[in-house]
Amino acid sequence: MYAFLSELLSDHKGSTVFTCFGFWHFCWLIGMALGAVAIILYLRKKDNTVRRRFIMAAIHLAASLYIADFFLMPFAYGAIDVEKLPFHVCTAMCVMCFWSRHSSILRTYAPQFALLGFVSNLVYLIYPAGVMWHQVHPISYRVIQTLMFHSVMTLYGLLTLTFEPIPINRIQCRRNLAAIALMTLWAMLGNALYADHYSFNWFFVVRDPFSMLPAEIGPFVMPFINIVLFFAVELLVCAIFGTVRKRTAKQPALHN
Repeated sequence: MYAFLSELLSDHKGSTVFTCFGFWHFCWLIGMALGAVAIILYLRKKDNTVRRRFIMAAIHLAASLYIADFFLMPFAYGAIDVEKLPFHVCTAMCVMCFWSRHSSILRTYAPQFALLGFVSNLVYLIYPAGVMWHQVHPISYRVIQTLMFHSVMTLYGLLTLTFEPIPINRIQCRRNLAAIALMTLWAMLGNALYADHYSFNWFFVVRDPFSMLPAEIGPFVMPFINIVLFFAVELLVCAIFGTVRKRTAKQPALHN
């Protein structure tokens, strides 16, 4: 059984490889976009109960994909990949989004976790460098699992922002900023704990991913740059959703 699963899930090499902005990448993005639009159009005609079910189904599916990956990685890669621990924003927000939907304490911050998860996972889908670097066939477990996880997380965030809108006011802005700051501190902790054996640069708090800043100052400035940049992007996303909602939304928003 191990040999069968290892052969099935391991990286497949060949003349065709998954590349950023290549044919297979664009096919995935187009398919995801069409699917998301279809779901939103369907839910616009439904009541809040149906919408909640879809939102809950999305985060449950994302969490299931994330947890299942830890059991399947030994077959696919020969070991559990430490980089997939929840210290990067995409994986951490999966945990926090799931937790916030089942905890009365964190429920208030469910929209903030969804917003941060939406931004981070969408960025990864647009530029999935982690998949591209391995130069594997598009029909490989590594590619399918990674893109599917980030797609479901993006869909969860999209549905939340569409039907549970975040207004741009002082309270919500403080919560958005707090979620980003806590994520930054959490990533700094993860990078510090594993620094002796690994260099993952979780949440880009150790070094500039574009190598525009000197490596020696990266750990001191990147946490602050991340907070400012993500907060600005989140404000922009909320403004865009608010503008679109004012022009097109006809259904009442969900309320926790």
